[in-house]
Amino acid sequence: MYQRVIIAGNVGKDAEMRYTPNGVPVTSFSVAVNRRWSSASGEQQEKTTWFRVTCWRKLAETAGQYVKKGMKILVEGEVEAQAYLDREGNARGTLELTASTFKFLSSRQESGEAGPGAPSGGDEFPVHEDDIPF
Repeated sequence: MYQRVIIAGNVGKDAEMRYTPNGVPVTSFSVAVNRRWSSASGEQQEKTTWFRVTCWRKLAETAGQYVKKGMKILVEGEVEAQAYLDREGNARGTLELTASTFKFLSSRQESGEAGPGAPSGGDEFPVHEDDIPF
């Protein structure tokens, strides 16, 4: 069996990088994917789906350095749905995407990133399956 998901959307918050107890870098950020359509009556509809993205090892280091809130990004990887209860006891769900690669779709000016060495739109950072720790 094989699963591969590709999403394109806007980063919801700056990437947060941390390390596992074994020193493996891991970075997390969220991506909002918007879908727009017209209903049968011609009324404009919109739905936003949020994904929690996790990157590992070298991909995590790159994401931690360059992924910023508001930038447009394309992420490819494997998705898993998680169910949980919120503080009020209501059933909720989240979509967790373990990234194998991502590509910046925003230019440096659009994302507010102007530092030297920052990637421009279209840069891609692949990771091999051997780099994923599970």
